[in-house]
Amino acid sequence: MKIGLASDSHGRTRQLQDALALLQQRQVEAIVHCGDICSNESVRALGRCGLPVYLVAGNMDRYTLRLGRAARRAGVQFSHETVEIPLAAGQYLIATHGHHERRLADLIDGQQFPYVCHGHTHCRRDERVGAVRVICPGSLHHPRSPGGPSVAVLDTETDQLDFIDLPA
Repeated sequence: MKIGLASDSHGRTRQLQDALALLQQRQVEAIVHCGDICSNESVRALGRCGLPVYLVAGNMDRYTLRLGRAARRAGVQFSHETVEIPLAAGQYLIATHGHHERRLADLIDGQQFPYVCHGHTHCRRDERVGAVRVICPGSLHHPRSPGGPSVAVLDTETDQLDFIDLPA
């Protein structure tokens, strides 16, 4: 399965839409947003992409009840803490925002999921910890990684991860 990963768009809907278009060009089958979406307009943009979308709240998502309602109306699966994306053979990718460091560490240390994705740091990450691949796609707003704003495409069948740079 090819999964598009994004995070930390901070209400920049136009930039999120541009990222979604790039991910769709890469023929992803689902989108995971790892938090700090920060606006109902951006949630609606996720819902319009025509793919299954999973969204987790981040520390900057102040109005989570409103975001949750917007997500339900848009057909976006939303959670306050973690979202699980079904993969082949009964496995799941799990995503959290990452601002609760203990929760992120527990997900990694538990070795239950082949992929643990997060945002919050605004830094790209691709690291193996035991049997878990830990991924942060970077950030759409105020990136801290070289290369500027980014998203990622994860192909779970080939275990390949590609970071995609976006214009600043």
